[in-house]
Amino acid sequence: MQVLNLIRDFELQKMKEFEIIKEYLDRLLGIANKIRLLGFELSDSRIVEKILVTVPKRYEAILTTLENTKDL
Repeated sequence: MQVLNLIRDFELQKMKEFEIIKEYLDRLLGIANKIRLLGFELSDSRIVEKILVTVPKRYEAILTTLENTKDL
């Protein structure tokens, strides 16, 4: 049950407009690490996908560059 709650929490996370990237990543990775400690497999690619989808529009140019140069 705890794993399901953490997965739901992970899925509902979004970066706040006033939040810096480091704070958001720390929060997201903290949840991901708790999920992994409970024995559930959460791939790095799923975490990267989550980050790319949930950051605010002001980072759109940076994300496009990363997607094009890093084959994401």
